[in-house]
Amino acid sequence: MTDTMAEITAAVTQGRTGATDAARARLQELWDDIGPGGNPFYRCVLAHYQADLFADPAEALVWDIRALDAAATVTDEQVQSHDAGLRIAGFYPSLHLNLADNFRRLGSFSAAEEQISEARNGQDALADDEYGAMIRQAIDGVAEAIERRSTERRTTAPGVD
Repeated sequence: MTDTMAEITAAVTQGRTGATDAARARLQELWDDIGPGGNPFYRCVLAHYQADLFADPAEALVWDIRALDAAATVTDEQVQSHDAGLRIAGFYPSLHLNLADNFRRLGSFSAAEEQISEARNGQDALADDEYGAMIRQAIDGVAEAIERRSTERRTTAPGVD
C-alpha cells in the first residue's frame, strides 16, 4: 500500500471510531496535497470516504460528485495497483448509489431516480461477495425510499448521524 493510501485509510479509520472532525480535516489536507491533477484513484477513494463523514446530504453530495468525476479518469491498472482483483467498473454502483441517496435526502427525486438507475445498470460489475450483496441491498433500499418520496436518513447508510 502506498503512503497516500495508508494515510487515507488511517483517516477513514479515525472517522469510523468517532473522531469525525479530525478525520475530515485530515482527508481535506490529503485532498489538497494530491491536488486537482493528482492520482485520480486516490482522489476517487478519498472523496468517496470523505462524503461519508458528513451528516448533511448537501455537503456529502459535493464529495460524492468529486468521487464520480475522479472515477471517470481512473484506469483498471491504477485500481489493480492497489488490489489486483478490483476493476473500476465495480466502483460505479456505489458511487451512483451515494449520489442517489443524497439527492433523495435533498428532495430531488428526479435526480435520485436517474442515479439509482445508473447504480442498477452497473450492478453486474459487483462481485458475488459480501460487499456486492451489501451494495445491491442498499440500491434496493434507496430505490424504495425514492418511491416513497422519503427524505429521511436510512439507518443502514454509512456515515455520521
